[in-house]
Amino acid sequence: MVSKNERIAELEQLIQKYQGSYYSGEPEISDDQFDLLWDELKTLAPQSELFKKVGAAAGVDGFPKAKHLIPMGSQNKASNPQAFLAWIKKIDNTLTDVNSRLTKIFVVQFKMDGASLELQYEKGNLVRAVTRGVGEDIFVNARKMKGAVLKLDIPFTGGVRSEVIMTHEVWKTKYQTSANCRNAAVGIMRRKDGEGCEDLNLIVYDAAATGDDNYFKDELQKIDWLKQRGFNVTEAKTFSTVQEIIDYRDMISKKRETLLFDIDGLVVKDNETDMADLRKTCPEKQIAFKFELETAFSTLKEVIWSESGATYTPIGIFEPVRLAGTIVKRANLNNPDMIRSMNLKIGSSVTVTKRGEIIPKIEGLAPINNNNETQDIIFPDTCVTCSTKLTDSGTRLYCPNPQCPKRLLHRLEKWVSVLDIRELGDKLLKQLFEKNIRHIHELYSLKAQELSEYERMGELSAAKVIRHIQTKRELSLAEFAAGFDLENVAKTTMEKITDAGFDTLEKLRGASVSDLAAIHGLGEITALVIAEGLKECKFEMDEVLKTNIISIAAPASQESQPLAGKTFCFTGELKSMKRGQAEEKIKSLGAQVKASIIKGLSYLVTNDPGSGSSKNKKAQELGIPVIGEEDFLALIETSASKKTSAAETFAPLQGELF
Repeated sequence: MVSKNERIAELEQLIQKYQGSYYSGEPEISDDQFDLLWDELKTLAPQSELFKKVGAAAGVDGFPKAKHLIPMGSQNKASNPQAFLAWIKKIDNTLTDVNSRLTKIFVVQFKMDGASLELQYEKGNLVRAVTRGVGEDIFVNARKMKGAVLKLDIPFTGGVRSEVIMTHEVWKTKYQTSANCRNAAVGIMRRKDGEGCEDLNLIVYDAAATGDDNYFKDELQKIDWLKQRGFNVTEAKTFSTVQEIIDYRDMISKKRETLLFDIDGLVVKDNETDMADLRKTCPEKQIAFKFELETAFSTLKEVIWSESGATYTPIGIFEPVRLAGTIVKRANLNNPDMIRSMNLKIGSSVTVTKRGEIIPKIEGLAPINNNNETQDIIFPDTCVTCSTKLTDSGTRLYCPNPQCPKRLLHRLEKWVSVLDIRELGDKLLKQLFEKNIRHIHELYSLKAQELSEYERMGELSAAKVIRHIQTKRELSLAEFAAGFDLENVAKTTMEKITDAGFDTLEKLRGASVSDLAAIHGLGEITALVIAEGLKECKFEMDEVLKTNIISIAAPASQESQPLAGKTFCFTGELKSMKRGQAEEKIKSLGAQVKASIIKGLSYLVTNDPGSGSSKNKKAQELGIPVIGEEDFLALIETSASKKTSAAETFAPLQGELF
């Protein structure tokens, strides 16, 4: 089983990879698939340094940036009938099963597998065409696409959501060098010269009028309005029962290859237009009802071992198969125990899927026999860098030598990444390493004159690098410890430990493996890695602190923490701030955030305290106070202004909230 930290590391690697391929014009996954990775990382590691960096390449093609009129976020997703039924019951609470008659109208449309584009109109004239994500205005290219309406027949001001697609016929005729229709479309739509944009189609599916939330009565009327304006729209259907929607999805799934363009599911939305919901990052009244996971059978050809720091990770290479629109031929096998548990051998027939239609995964041996000769997978037994015998702990194969050069370089890279010392790039860092800068504290003894002698440096550049290295920084204990690369233990994991009371370096070093393993979400393997890593890095940590350039922020005193000991869980979107901001506010006041309803939770914060949601019901069953946004804001305002105990802060509120 993949650990949380391994999954975080994998997600960060995938996001950077797919972001890079997107901006090079050859995206490997769809926007929604990218969102899945993004949302999962946001859940597992909300403070990941990657969130500060992804998107930095925006504007590289010279298109001006522009803001969206309609948030172009992600959708709720269901990949099976059970999940879909659970969602639709929240909207139509009269339903009991899939055959219950719907009392609300739900609009069902194709979920197109293209690239999202918002067409922006002012008094009926198309003035901008803004891409998803960072928002680039590709108006000059969009106006060449089939289906682009440059001037409406009415003076409408607002946004029209569309999908840029390429038909199968055009792809087969002209663009088979791209992996699929979507990749070709994304590459062409962002070309500086606009060449090929006439081969693309715009299909629209949503609209919003600026400053008028009541412009559209409902979704069906909106679709008719779009048709009357001359836009190409996808077919919209309504059904009487949930089962009819499920059957329609199955029917479309079977004939999707015969359609003119790629789709990867259906979009189901409440017919009642709710602009407040549409403006949410992830609207609650619509869902992407995805097709069932594709499965393919292949043959394992070889296993290569990826090296990261001290760890050797097995990667399975198999005969190429087509899944979810792309050709895949490799998958992460995670660790030696996974190989053993599946009894994998070179030559084995294997079952391959794409989890979430994104990440290739070997699920196990295939239920077929290809009669191939098989041979055991050979595990490396010696570190290729320092020749030390590798340790196979089952869940990890690694070099145990603390002075292994590869391991030391990886630690330096991690430190520079955590502190975001951008002037100290990979090439320069490797030059420093080759000149015997092997430990973090040695970076702080560097002199500008010494550095100026390096390749392509010079006195001014060297002085700038040294200035940034020696800039005084106060780090949280979690940031400081994570910077020493304790075998991919992320900052969020260290925050859990500091939140559990090990909030000074002395307390952290004094924690036993059992102490750490008892912290919710850690486990023995991670606890052991942290305990061993802290011992290994003790001297180096102390030397860094001796420089007086880096310091660890002192934990806030109890009297300044009015919400100390309190726990909060959030559900739904807040109007006044993003959920992440709300979580940071209560953390600054001493409280902890929980991802789910647990016994002993202090408060459930919701945008609708009176709703019958599952979280509200569970909180009520456990006697947990459920508060709305107004009460939450009053609570944190009171807490922030008073340096009193948590008990004094909460006591007068109990009667007000209930």
